[in-house]
Amino acid sequence: MTDQREAIRSNAKYLRNVRPIDPEEICDYVEGSPHPAVVRQHLREDAVSLGLLEREDGTFVPVGDEPVSPRRGPVERFPDRYGGRLENLLVDRYGVDWHRDGTGQLLRSTIRRFKSRYLEGRPVEYDDDVAAGYAIYHLPGYYAAVQYALDDLAERGLLGRELRVLDIGAGVGGPALGLSEYLPDDAVVDYHAIEPSAAADVLEPLLEETGRNVHPTIHRDPVEDVDLASLGDGEEFDLVLACNVLSELADAEAVARSALESLAPDGTLLGMAPADKNTSIELREIERDLEGTTVEPSSADDGSAREVTVYGPTVRLWPGATPTDRGWSFDVRPDLAVPSFQRRLDEATPEDDADHAPGEFVNVDVQFSYSLLRLDGTRRIEIDLATSDWAKMAESERHVTNRVDLAAAKLSRSLSAEDANPLFKISDGSEAVDHYAVLTRESSLNRPLLEADYGEVLTFEGILVLWNDDEEAYNLVVDEETIVDRIG
Repeated sequence: MTDQREAIRSNAKYLRNVRPIDPEEICDYVEGSPHPAVVRQHLREDAVSLGLLEREDGTFVPVGDEPVSPRRGPVERFPDRYGGRLENLLVDRYGVDWHRDGTGQLLRSTIRRFKSRYLEGRPVEYDDDVAAGYAIYHLPGYYAAVQYALDDLAERGLLGRELRVLDIGAGVGGPALGLSEYLPDDAVVDYHAIEPSAAADVLEPLLEETGRNVHPTIHRDPVEDVDLASLGDGEEFDLVLACNVLSELADAEAVARSALESLAPDGTLLGMAPADKNTSIELREIERDLEGTTVEPSSADDGSAREVTVYGPTVRLWPGATPTDRGWSFDVRPDLAVPSFQRRLDEATPEDDADHAPGEFVNVDVQFSYSLLRLDGTRRIEIDLATSDWAKMAESERHVTNRVDLAAAKLSRSLSAEDANPLFKISDGSEAVDHYAVLTRESSLNRPLLEADYGEVLTFEGILVLWNDDEEAYNLVVDEETIVDRIG
């Protein structure tokens, strides 16, 4: 069998440069003339190492070299094929009326319990019921969030069509499904998930819906017990996902460092966290602790250590400066359409449930914090402000009550109440205290503050610096005298 497999590989290596590889053709060239289905299965198993893409007609072709293009438009809904597979799993586990009566009440109480424990900062233990409840409540939002973060890489051409992916704490599969949906049909993914909990029993069937060119492997040991550098024959990873898991680890920084050591020299570590204050700040602390440190990649081209760089969305606009403010920064994107499984569970809540408000078990918000780390020094925004033309946020104290010119990234959507002046967190990467831009009077010259995307760098000419005693932060007033421009 080994000789037969090697013969199939040899023929594939030759034909990949000549014409599409047809299993029915190769079987004639291999001793013993194996059945085309056997050849096809061997080609699927070796597709990643051979760099082959399986087409709908059953033939195989080399993966293209073009980078993945950014997604166009918002993520609107959780796909029906994933939702249907999840509902089938719920039916198999709890019965056709999984959302009603005793089983529905079990799932609703489970969701309430893990939400409460999370808000209290207590760990959540994943059994079968928690995994099912987690999938119902969190899967769609996490599916959407990762796609917005991937845009930051795709817009710079840093997301290839041939990817080796490590997903630490893969959970029930939100990031994995989002990545699969983000990539074009002609991409090939060697996907390794680390998930030791019962969530893996939800993840596994959902991954079966990702298509013929996603090749998944689930490792069910705790990440602390896994030699990350040895996964997948010791090849380096192009993308490491650590989404909504770092706050649950005993030593998140050590795990992140180990993940960086398994990263390809031009790869990316994507850390994500919910938008709430504690987990968002913790993610930013890990980012800052790792920034500037060196790691020893498992097989760097030149064998040298590499320095960890923050690619985005936070910025470092002043050479040698890093922020030391509290770092609470998160993005907000349009709500998703309500998935049928959430609606069913919510609407089946008994009328005598005094704790229930309509929509309690519907979660279509897309709010998240994220950090992208690399080892090649690449940053999403390549700007260095080594000039006296711009005020530095680290020196805002001496500018209070004065108007200054500065450059900063917009790191929030509006944080104010609907009837209040729009307020946005901004950063130039040097600040020790939070800075907020407050739009008090909109004009055509300052409207770019409203129009800019999360993470986009803006210049502000004539912005008024004030100190806010109540918030212990700087309010930078944008009014009719302020000119705001988008620069990238």
